Amino acid sequence: MEAGNQTAVSKFILLGLSEDINLQPLLFGLFLYMYLVCVLGNLLIVLAISSDPHLHTPMYFFLANLSLTDICFTSTTVLKMLVNIQTQSNAITYEGCLTQMCFFMIFAGLDNLLLTVMACDRFVAICHPLHYMVIMNPRLCGLLLLLSWLICLTYSLLQSLMVLRVAFCKETEIPHFFCELAQILKLACSDTLVNDILLYFVTGLLGVIPLTGILFSYSRIISCIMGISSAVGKYKAFSTCGSHLLVVSLFYGAGLGVYLTSGTAHPSRKGSIASVMYTVVTPTLNPFIYSLRNRDMKGALRRLFRRGAYFQ
Repeated sequence: MEAGNQTAVSKFILLGLSEDINLQPLLFGLFLYMYLVCVLGNLLIVLAISSDPHLHTPMYFFLANLSLTDICFTSTTVLKMLVNIQTQSNAITYEGCLTQMCFFMIFAGLDNLLLTVMACDRFVAICHPLHYMVIMNPRLCGLLLLLSWLICLTYSLLQSLMVLRVAFCKETEIPHFFCELAQILKLACSDTLVNDILLYFVTGLLGVIPLTGILFSYSRIISCIMGISSAVGKYKAFSTCGSHLLVVSLFYGAGLGVYLTSGTAHPSRKGSIASVMYTVVTPTLNPFIYSLRNRDMKGALRRLFRRGAYFQ
């Protein structure tokens, strides 16, 4: 931290979604319910995939990792908000804020990259079905997962180290329910030009490249599906990627809303709703989307429940 009239802060204040005291019990109950549904739903997906040999394929390998990532992603923001509401204290330590920001970027990036990898997986499965298991072999799947982790860890650590060089004044109120990098930089007293350039450049890069990969994959998928003469064949081919396409639409739709509102000094109500959609609602809906529209997943869940009832 720089010396002078700048003060080394020990904590930040998270203003949350609403300052109305009467709304706090409602918000606590609502977000606790959504968090429990998110955790239980995604855990069921992971258990069903790991316990059913029929689902030990590349597509479900990435889906299991996406479910684990969604649990961590939601836990990063919601747990602290629930604690703050319950204790009626909006404070978060400086170290805790940086830690939350770091993990948020890791798991948000992982969500993004895993959705991209899953789109590529569907492209190979539909456009090159005879070579699918050869191309998407266990070694390649492991390397893609490892590469996704390395990219997200590098980006998150780089941004966190850049924040450490920033000095803060006494005004440390964050108009959000979690420590978001763009909002933290708004509170800085020192020059944040380098931080802002890095933030928007890398965020744009990590947004544009994966989205381009997804769009390219689906353009080839649609082209391959249109070449199928049978209507039943077209339906079966498209049904294998319908759930993923819906999840991608929700993720990028909410993410775009967060990106457009994150640069404002005081996020609007629409910005708060976009953040809730991005960090809570989308991870909560993912298990339902993948299970309700997937016959293999529904069968695996039924077998999982039967085994649980048998052991009881």
